[in-house]
Amino acid sequence: MRNLKIPSERHPEKAHKADNAPLKKPSWIRVRAPGGAGYAETHKIMRDNKLVTVCEEAGCPNVGECWSQGHATMMIMGEVCTRACTFCNIATGKPPEALDVFEPGRVADAVKKLGLNHVVITSVDRDDVEDGGAEHFARTIRAVRRQSPNTTIEILTPDFIRCDPSVLELVVAAKPDVFNHNLETVPGLYPEVRPGARYFHSLRLLQRVKELDPSMFTKSGIMVGLGEDRQAVIQVMEDMRAADIDFLTIGQYLQPTVKHHRVDRFVTPDEFKSYEKAAYGKGFLMVSATPLTRSSYHAGDDFARLREARHKKLNG
Repeated sequence: MRNLKIPSERHPEKAHKADNAPLKKPSWIRVRAPGGAGYAETHKIMRDNKLVTVCEEAGCPNVGECWSQGHATMMIMGEVCTRACTFCNIATGKPPEALDVFEPGRVADAVKKLGLNHVVITSVDRDDVEDGGAEHFARTIRAVRRQSPNTTIEILTPDFIRCDPSVLELVVAAKPDVFNHNLETVPGLYPEVRPGARYFHSLRLLQRVKELDPSMFTKSGIMVGLGEDRQAVIQVMEDMRAADIDFLTIGQYLQPTVKHHRVDRFVTPDEFKSYEKAAYGKGFLMVSATPLTRSSYHAGDDFARLREARHKKLNG
Protein backbone atom coordinates (compact mmCIF):
# COMPACT_ATOMS: atom_id res chain seq x y z
CA MET A 1 0.00 0.00 0.00
CA ARG A 2 1.20 3.51 -0.83
CA ASN A 3 1.72 5.91 2.01
CA LEU A 4 0.34 9.20 0.67
CA LYS A 5 2.04 11.15 3.45
CA ILE A 6 5.42 10.45 1.83
CA PRO A 7 6.05 12.88 -1.09
CA SER A 8 7.82 10.31 -3.28
CA GLU A 9 4.84 7.96 -2.95
CA ARG A 10 2.32 10.74 -3.22
CA HIS A 11 3.83 11.98 -6.48
CA PRO A 12 5.84 9.08 -7.94
CA GLU A 13 6.06 10.77 -11.34
CA LYS A 14 7.91 13.70 -9.76
CA ALA A 15 10.31 11.68 -7.58
CA HIS A 16 13.21 11.77 -10.06
CA LYS A 17 12.78 15.39 -11.12
CA ALA A 18 15.40 17.96 -10.19
CA ASP A 19 14.59 20.08 -7.16
CA ASN A 20 13.18 23.56 -7.68
CA ALA A 21 14.29 25.60 -4.70
CA PRO A 22 11.30 27.62 -3.42
CA LEU A 23 11.45 31.41 -3.40
CA LYS A 24 11.08 33.20 -0.09
CA LYS A 25 7.47 34.30 0.36
CA PRO A 26 6.81 38.03 0.58
CA SER A 27 4.91 39.54 3.52
CA TRP A 28 1.60 39.66 1.66
CA ILE A 29 1.53 35.86 1.24
CA ARG A 30 1.94 34.81 4.86
CA VAL A 31 -1.05 33.41 6.77
CA ARG A 32 -1.74 32.21 10.30
CA ALA A 33 -1.39 28.55 11.19
CA PRO A 34 -4.77 26.77 11.43
CA GLY A 35 -6.34 26.22 14.86
CA GLY A 36 -9.20 27.08 17.20
CA ALA A 37 -12.55 25.56 18.14
CA GLY A 38 -14.23 26.19 14.77
CA TYR A 39 -11.35 24.59 12.91
CA ALA A 40 -11.43 21.55 15.20
CA GLU A 41 -15.19 21.10 14.78
CA THR A 42 -14.96 21.26 10.98
CA HIS A 43 -12.08 18.76 11.06
CA LYS A 44 -14.16 16.38 13.21
CA ILE A 45 -17.16 16.52 10.88
CA MET A 46 -14.94 15.79 7.87
CA ARG A 47 -13.35 12.79 9.61
CA ASP A 48 -16.63 11.46 11.06
CA ASN A 49 -18.11 11.47 7.55
CA LYS A 50 -14.95 9.95 6.05
CA LEU A 51 -14.65 12.84 3.60
CA VAL A 52 -11.67 14.20 1.71
CA THR A 53 -11.23 17.96 1.31
CA VAL A 54 -9.24 19.81 -1.31
CA CYS A 55 -8.33 22.23 1.48
CA GLU A 56 -6.07 19.58 3.00
CA GLU A 57 -5.04 17.60 -0.07
CA ALA A 58 -3.97 20.65 -2.10
CA GLY A 59 -2.37 22.39 0.89
CA CYS A 60 -4.54 25.51 0.60
CA PRO A 61 -3.09 28.49 2.51
CA ASN A 62 -6.58 29.60 3.57
CA VAL A 63 -7.58 26.39 5.36
CA GLY A 64 -7.26 27.93 8.83
CA GLU A 65 -9.50 30.88 8.05
CA CYS A 66 -12.14 28.89 6.15
CA TRP A 67 -12.38 25.92 8.52
CA SER A 68 -12.61 28.19 11.56
CA GLN A 69 -15.84 29.50 9.96
CA GLY A 70 -17.12 26.02 9.16
CA HIS A 71 -16.39 26.29 5.43
CA ALA A 72 -14.75 23.33 3.72
CA THR A 73 -14.50 22.33 0.07
CA MET A 74 -15.52 18.70 -0.35
CA MET A 75 -13.38 16.62 -2.72
CA ILE A 76 -15.25 13.60 -4.08
CA MET A 77 -14.22 10.46 -5.98
CA GLY A 78 -11.24 9.60 -3.78
CA GLU A 79 -7.88 11.18 -3.00
CA VAL A 80 -5.77 9.91 -5.94
CA CYS A 81 -5.91 11.80 -9.24
CA THR A 82 -5.24 10.21 -12.63
CA ARG A 83 -3.56 13.39 -13.89
CA ALA A 84 -0.11 14.67 -12.93
CA CYS A 85 -0.28 18.45 -13.23
CA THR A 86 3.04 19.94 -12.16
CA PHE A 87 1.47 22.60 -9.91
CA CYS A 88 -0.85 20.36 -7.89
CA ASN A 89 -0.27 18.69 -4.53
CA ILE A 90 -3.07 16.12 -4.81
CA ALA A 91 -1.75 12.54 -4.90
CA THR A 92 -1.38 11.09 -8.40
CA GLY A 93 -1.54 7.65 -9.97
CA LYS A 94 -4.10 4.92 -10.50
CA PRO A 95 -6.93 5.27 -7.96
CA PRO A 96 -7.08 2.15 -5.79
CA GLU A 97 -10.85 2.09 -5.48
CA ALA A 98 -14.05 2.36 -7.51
CA LEU A 99 -16.36 5.30 -6.88
CA ASP A 100 -18.08 5.07 -3.48
CA VAL A 101 -21.86 4.95 -3.99
CA PHE A 102 -22.42 6.11 -0.41
CA GLU A 103 -20.22 9.21 -0.74
CA PRO A 104 -22.96 11.57 -2.04
CA GLY A 105 -25.00 10.86 1.10
CA ARG A 106 -22.02 11.50 3.38
CA VAL A 107 -21.30 14.80 1.65
CA ALA A 108 -24.94 15.83 2.06
CA ASP A 109 -24.84 14.85 5.75
CA ALA A 110 -21.71 16.96 6.34
CA VAL A 111 -23.21 19.97 4.55
CA LYS A 112 -26.25 19.74 6.82
CA LYS A 113 -24.15 19.34 10.00
CA LEU A 114 -22.01 22.34 9.07
CA GLY A 115 -25.13 24.40 8.33
CA LEU A 116 -23.64 25.68 5.08
CA ASN A 117 -25.51 28.31 3.09
CA HIS A 118 -23.17 27.66 0.16
CA VAL A 119 -21.05 24.59 -0.53
CA VAL A 120 -18.23 23.97 -3.01
CA ILE A 121 -17.81 20.41 -4.27
CA THR A 122 -14.77 19.47 -6.33
CA SER A 123 -13.05 16.22 -7.27
CA VAL A 124 -9.94 14.50 -8.47
CA ASP A 125 -9.76 13.57 -12.16
CA ARG A 126 -10.99 10.02 -12.71
CA ASP A 127 -9.96 9.14 -16.25
CA ASP A 128 -10.39 5.48 -15.26
CA VAL A 129 -14.19 5.95 -15.02
CA GLU A 130 -16.18 5.88 -18.26
CA ASP A 131 -18.12 9.09 -17.62
CA GLY A 132 -15.28 10.77 -15.69
CA GLY A 133 -17.49 10.86 -12.61
CA ALA A 134 -20.25 13.00 -14.17
CA GLU A 135 -23.09 10.91 -12.74
CA HIS A 136 -21.34 10.87 -9.34
CA PHE A 137 -21.31 14.68 -9.37
CA ALA A 138 -25.01 14.70 -10.29
CA ARG A 139 -25.88 12.28 -7.46
CA THR A 140 -23.93 14.38 -4.98
CA ILE A 141 -25.74 17.56 -6.05
CA ARG A 142 -29.12 15.83 -5.73
CA ALA A 143 -28.22 14.40 -2.31
CA VAL A 144 -27.27 17.85 -0.98
CA ARG A 145 -30.49 19.33 -2.39
CA ARG A 146 -32.58 16.70 -0.58
CA GLN A 147 -30.99 17.33 2.83
CA SER A 148 -30.28 21.07 2.52
CA PRO A 149 -32.73 22.53 -0.02
CA ASN A 150 -31.76 26.12 0.78
CA THR A 151 -28.00 25.58 0.34
CA THR A 152 -26.58 26.91 -2.92
CA ILE A 153 -24.20 24.50 -4.65
CA GLU A 154 -21.02 25.31 -6.53
CA ILE A 155 -19.15 22.55 -8.33
CA LEU A 156 -15.55 22.55 -9.58
CA THR A 157 -15.33 19.76 -12.13
CA PRO A 158 -12.71 17.91 -14.16
CA ASP A 159 -12.58 18.50 -17.92
CA PHE A 160 -14.17 15.13 -18.93
CA ILE A 161 -11.78 15.18 -21.89
CA ARG A 162 -11.75 11.40 -22.40
CA CYS A 163 -15.52 10.99 -22.15
CA ASP A 164 -18.42 11.22 -24.54
CA PRO A 165 -19.41 14.92 -24.74
CA SER A 166 -22.92 14.03 -23.55
CA VAL A 167 -21.70 13.36 -19.98
CA LEU A 168 -21.66 17.11 -19.37
CA GLU A 169 -25.45 17.08 -19.73
CA LEU A 170 -25.74 14.80 -16.67
CA VAL A 171 -24.02 17.38 -14.48
CA VAL A 172 -25.84 20.42 -15.86
CA ALA A 173 -29.21 18.66 -15.55
CA ALA A 174 -28.59 18.30 -11.78
CA LYS A 175 -28.78 22.12 -11.61
CA PRO A 176 -25.78 23.30 -9.59
CA ASP A 177 -25.96 27.03 -8.94
CA VAL A 178 -22.38 27.62 -10.14
CA PHE A 179 -20.43 25.49 -12.61
CA ASN A 180 -16.71 26.06 -12.18
CA HIS A 181 -13.89 24.54 -14.19
CA ASN A 182 -10.45 26.11 -13.91
CA LEU A 183 -8.27 26.88 -16.92
CA GLU A 184 -5.41 27.11 -14.37
CA THR A 185 -2.87 28.90 -16.58
CA VAL A 186 -2.29 30.54 -19.95
CA PRO A 187 -2.31 28.26 -23.04
CA GLY A 188 1.42 28.57 -23.71
CA LEU A 189 2.21 26.95 -20.34
CA TYR A 190 -0.14 23.97 -20.70
CA PRO A 191 2.54 21.49 -21.90
CA GLU A 192 4.62 22.00 -18.74
CA VAL A 193 1.94 22.92 -16.19
CA ARG A 194 -1.19 20.99 -17.19
CA PRO A 195 0.04 18.36 -19.68
CA GLY A 196 -3.00 16.07 -19.48
CA ALA A 197 -5.44 18.84 -20.43
CA ARG A 198 -6.18 21.02 -23.44
CA TYR A 199 -6.84 24.75 -23.09
CA PHE A 200 -9.49 25.07 -25.78
CA HIS A 201 -11.28 21.90 -24.64
CA SER A 202 -11.63 23.40 -21.14
CA LEU A 203 -12.82 26.69 -22.59
CA ARG A 204 -15.36 24.92 -24.79
CA LEU A 205 -16.62 22.89 -21.81
CA LEU A 206 -17.61 26.08 -20.03
CA GLN A 207 -19.16 27.51 -23.18
CA ARG A 208 -21.28 24.36 -23.55
CA VAL A 209 -22.57 24.72 -19.98
CA LYS A 210 -24.02 28.09 -20.97
CA GLU A 211 -25.51 26.62 -24.14
CA LEU A 212 -27.19 23.86 -22.12
CA ASP A 213 -28.45 26.21 -19.41
CA PRO A 214 -28.04 29.96 -20.06
CA SER A 215 -29.20 30.75 -16.51
CA MET A 216 -26.37 28.80 -14.84
CA PHE A 217 -23.46 30.83 -13.50
CA THR A 218 -20.09 29.79 -14.91
CA LYS A 219 -16.76 30.38 -13.27
CA SER A 220 -13.10 29.76 -14.01
CA GLY A 221 -9.74 30.67 -12.58
CA ILE A 222 -6.04 30.86 -13.27
CA MET A 223 -2.87 31.06 -11.21
CA VAL A 224 -0.19 33.63 -11.87
CA GLY A 225 3.51 33.48 -11.07
CA LEU A 226 4.09 30.38 -13.20
CA GLY A 227 5.97 32.20 -15.95
CA GLU A 228 3.14 33.89 -17.85
CA ASP A 229 3.21 37.54 -18.95
CA ARG A 230 0.49 40.16 -18.63
CA GLN A 231 -0.58 39.99 -22.27
CA ALA A 232 -1.18 36.26 -22.01
CA VAL A 233 -3.38 36.79 -18.93
CA ILE A 234 -5.37 39.50 -20.74
CA GLN A 235 -5.88 37.11 -23.67
CA VAL A 236 -7.25 34.45 -21.29
CA MET A 237 -9.74 37.04 -20.03
CA GLU A 238 -10.80 37.73 -23.62
CA ASP A 239 -11.20 34.01 -24.31
CA MET A 240 -13.26 33.51 -21.16
CA ARG A 241 -15.60 36.35 -22.01
CA ALA A 242 -16.03 34.96 -25.54
CA ALA A 243 -17.21 31.76 -23.80
CA ASP A 244 -19.61 33.86 -21.66
CA ILE A 245 -17.94 33.02 -18.35
CA ASP A 246 -19.39 35.08 -15.50
CA PHE A 247 -16.84 34.85 -12.71
CA LEU A 248 -13.03 34.99 -12.88
CA THR A 249 -10.59 34.13 -10.08
CA ILE A 250 -6.86 34.93 -10.20
CA GLY A 251 -4.48 33.87 -7.43
CA GLN A 252 -0.77 33.48 -6.78
CA TYR A 253 0.73 30.07 -7.50
CA LEU A 254 2.46 28.61 -4.45
CA GLN A 255 4.90 25.73 -4.90
CA PRO A 256 3.81 22.70 -2.78
CA THR A 257 7.20 20.90 -2.77
CA VAL A 258 10.63 21.22 -4.35
CA LYS A 259 9.56 18.65 -6.97
CA HIS A 260 6.69 20.79 -8.23
CA HIS A 261 6.76 23.56 -10.84
CA ARG A 262 8.84 26.46 -9.63
CA VAL A 263 7.40 29.83 -8.69
CA ASP A 264 8.60 32.20 -11.39
CA ARG A 265 7.82 35.26 -9.28
CA PHE A 266 5.43 36.64 -6.68
CA VAL A 267 2.91 38.96 -8.31
CA THR A 268 2.38 42.13 -6.26
CA PRO A 269 -0.98 43.18 -4.77
CA ASP A 270 -0.97 46.21 -7.09
CA GLU A 271 -0.68 43.93 -10.13
CA PHE A 272 -3.62 41.89 -8.88
CA LYS A 273 -5.63 45.09 -8.56
CA SER A 274 -4.72 45.91 -12.13
CA TYR A 275 -5.92 42.48 -13.29
CA GLU A 276 -9.17 42.95 -11.38
CA LYS A 277 -9.79 46.31 -13.06
CA ALA A 278 -9.02 44.90 -16.51
CA ALA A 279 -11.35 41.93 -15.96
CA TYR A 280 -14.28 44.07 -14.88
CA GLY A 281 -13.63 46.23 -17.92
CA LYS A 282 -14.09 43.15 -20.11
CA GLY A 283 -17.52 42.43 -18.68
CA PHE A 284 -17.14 39.78 -15.98
CA LEU A 285 -19.96 39.92 -13.44
CA MET A 286 -17.60 39.01 -10.63
CA VAL A 287 -13.81 39.05 -10.21
CA SER A 288 -11.63 37.90 -7.33
CA ALA A 289 -7.96 38.72 -7.92
CA THR A 290 -5.68 38.70 -4.89
CA PRO A 291 -2.52 36.80 -3.94
CA LEU A 292 -4.49 34.39 -1.72
CA THR A 293 -7.52 34.00 -4.00
CA ARG A 294 -8.47 30.37 -4.55
CA SER A 295 -11.51 28.95 -6.37
CA SER A 296 -13.54 28.39 -3.22
CA TYR A 297 -12.14 31.17 -1.01
CA HIS A 298 -15.07 33.28 0.26
CA ALA A 299 -17.22 31.44 -2.29
CA GLY A 300 -20.46 31.97 -0.40
CA ASP A 301 -20.05 35.74 -0.08
CA ASP A 302 -18.86 35.92 -3.69
CA PHE A 303 -21.93 33.98 -4.89
CA ALA A 304 -24.24 36.50 -3.23
CA ARG A 305 -22.37 39.33 -4.96
CA LEU A 306 -22.45 37.43 -8.26
CA ARG A 307 -26.22 37.01 -8.08
CA GLU A 308 -26.65 40.69 -7.18
CA ALA A 309 -24.43 41.74 -10.11
CA ARG A 310 -26.56 39.77 -12.56
CA HIS A 311 -29.73 41.27 -11.12
CA LYS A 312 -28.35 44.80 -11.57
CA LYS A 313 -27.26 44.03 -15.12
CA LEU A 314 -30.66 42.63 -16.11
CA ASN A 315 -32.58 45.42 -14.42
CA GLY A 316 -30.42 48.33 -15.49
